[in-house]
Amino acid sequence: MSQLHHITSRDNPALQRLRKLSQDGGAYRKLGSVWLEGDHLVRACLQRGHAVTLAVITEAAAQDPALRALADAAPKILVVPAALFKSISGLESPAQIGFEVPHDDGQDLSPRLDSVVLDRLQDAGNVGTILRNAAAFGFKQVLALKGTAALWSPKVLRAGMGAHFGLRLIEGLSPADLDRLQVPLIATSSYAESQIHQIALPQPCAWVMGHEGQGVQPELMQRCALTVGIPQPGGEESLNVGSAAAICLYESARQRL
Repeated sequence: MSQLHHITSRDNPALQRLRKLSQDGGAYRKLGSVWLEGDHLVRACLQRGHAVTLAVITEAAAQDPALRALADAAPKILVVPAALFKSISGLESPAQIGFEVPHDDGQDLSPRLDSVVLDRLQDAGNVGTILRNAAAFGFKQVLALKGTAALWSPKVLRAGMGAHFGLRLIEGLSPADLDRLQVPLIATSSYAESQIHQIALPQPCAWVMGHEGQGVQPELMQRCALTVGIPQPGGEESLNVGSAAAICLYESARQRL
């Protein structure tokens, strides 16, 4: 049975902590937990069997049987007025429910998993989109190099649409850390001799996605066993990195199938 607490004060310590988690993209690293806002993320978390520590639900939503059943998955529930929920929300139109979930950053790199390497990507939307693509196309591990947007920040979580909970996510890596991988690294390049659809891609592999403006850094490009081009008959100079990732991961999945 969940413990139910009605909260009306903005100064409640739990709400102050959640405010930090929702407003500071890197706060989860210090506080050891993640804020999930909205029933979609909450459901994705629970479906993957992840533990939750706290639910926050508005007074109105607590009367909704479906949302209340979601909240009951947490050992402790805070019921708050809508205005108070808005004070901890990171959304223009706040949701009615959110969860605090423990964050474990102690995972280690798995050397033979199909992987995606993120090289200093800055845009949270791009990062979340790539996580969603990785999950959709069967890539189980995402390795983020130092300088990449925080993987568990609220913006990346929203863009990932629940993909986080089906992936092995490791942050703060250097190019040298990737030497522990036992799968070949592949990058895209406009100078590559072969186009992605013309060659048999290695399975398993690790696709490298580079910085939105600078591309893949030289130290990392030197570690790539293969570079391929993406045909662009329309003549654009380059693709958005999220779009490029979708093409690359899809082609790997297509060849595997």
